[in-house]
Amino acid sequence: MLDLLSMDFLQNALIAAVLVAIACGVMGTYVVVNRLTALSGGVAHASFGGVGLACFIGFSPMLGSLGFALACAMLMGALTWRDRKHADTFIGIIWAAGMALGVILTDLTPGYSGEMMSFLFGSLLTVPTELLWWMGGLLVFILVAVSVCFRNFLSISYDPEFARVRGIPVLNYYMLLIALIALTVVIAVQAVGMILVIALLTIPAYIAECYAKNLLQMMVISVFVSLVLVVLGLLVACQLNFVVGPTIIAGGVILYLLNFAVKKIVKK
Repeated sequence: MLDLLSMDFLQNALIAAVLVAIACGVMGTYVVVNRLTALSGGVAHASFGGVGLACFIGFSPMLGSLGFALACAMLMGALTWRDRKHADTFIGIIWAAGMALGVILTDLTPGYSGEMMSFLFGSLLTVPTELLWWMGGLLVFILVAVSVCFRNFLSISYDPEFARVRGIPVLNYYMLLIALIALTVVIAVQAVGMILVIALLTIPAYIAECYAKNLLQMMVISVFVSLVLVVLGLLVACQLNFVVGPTIIAGGVILYLLNFAVKKIVKK
């Protein structure tokens, strides 16, 4: 194990794993509390269109994913806010359109099939140093925004009507929250890929919700669970020569099932 940790690529992977865990632990709390799981999944999958567009035109897939994720998140947020009855329909359409665009543009761009697969299933072991700076910068922005807006996010998460009466611009904070979730998706894609990112956003937060007494406590527990999952998942995958992303998520599912079983036993 120590021999593995001495390798540069694994050191980068560990740093990336920690960044991903913190981002998902913090923002996953808001995803669970606000019931934004479907929207988060839609943003993750729709962002594939940005990756395909970036490769087709010839610029950074990271920037393509970031721009497309933010655009799709804002569109989903606006549509679902105006018509919550058809929220799932809007999310599904944007989800499918983004994936379809990504696949079509990938087919039109020879030589990028391997890179596309890394965005779908994660590429934690191949994260370059420059990408760590991008991920770190996005995480700092997320943490600063959450710190500054924590009270207002708390208000709109649990009682938006009361928040509106207090004069809080609920829609503005709702859209900011969704934008931060989109940034988290872009960070997490590096670890587990677009297909599995929703599990990393929700499983730690679901587990944390069972033991936390308030939102801040839930956030701290969620970050801790995320850190355990991504670091252990990375090390286990390296030892057993497994794919990292699915290994992390498999560990999360096992932990969730154990937590569910413990809760049932304790209730009896």
